[in-house]
Amino acid sequence: MQFSGSQAEPEKVAVTLEIIFLLTVLSVAPAIVLTATCFTRLIIVFSFIRHAMGTQQMPPNQVLAALAIFLTVAIMAPIGKQINDEALQPYLNEDIDYREALANAEEPMREFLFKHTREKDLSIFYSITGKDRPETREDVPTMLLIPAFVISELKTAFQIGFMIYIPFLILDMVVASILLSMGMMMLPPVMISMPFKVLLFVMVDGWNLLVGSLVNSFA
Repeated sequence: MQFSGSQAEPEKVAVTLEIIFLLTVLSVAPAIVLTATCFTRLIIVFSFIRHAMGTQQMPPNQVLAALAIFLTVAIMAPIGKQINDEALQPYLNEDIDYREALANAEEPMREFLFKHTREKDLSIFYSITGKDRPETREDVPTMLLIPAFVISELKTAFQIGFMIYIPFLILDMVVASILLSMGMMMLPPVMISMPFKVLLFVMVDGWNLLVGSLVNSFA
């Protein structure tokens, strides 16, 4: 009986370690969503469009964040399905252990990160850490790939934001010139141009174009 009890003890320890690992993953899940998915690009671009129109807090932060989250789920759905089919379900069915499940789940995520990460941004972190340059993608650690992906997403989001600002900036300049020619120098141009910017955005179906362009940028 002592022999069987000693046999069961390592199994209990393994189960405990797996539970601790799963709790750790769940605790960092929000950070993973913010940094390893398309959420960063979406929420920054949405913030840019709001500031470009000068609508202050409209739409509210909660609405923009919710829209970014739902779009993130839609864009990342194929990767989530692949992780579920190749990692989660086999692990729940006890066909593979948690190490193999983690490796299977990491593979499609790394493929997504590599697709949207610039080599220049990745090389920065190799310069910071002093590590030798990798020969293949498999040699790139995920801990360096994720921050490089975030920097690439920030750059892309700011590029899109700059392009969004241009038509609204032109409209501001036209309104300011008209007010100056009329001698109405004390009237803030932003107050007059904001309704026209909102009208322009609605007439061109701005949200449809913006969301469609963002989704296609991850295709």
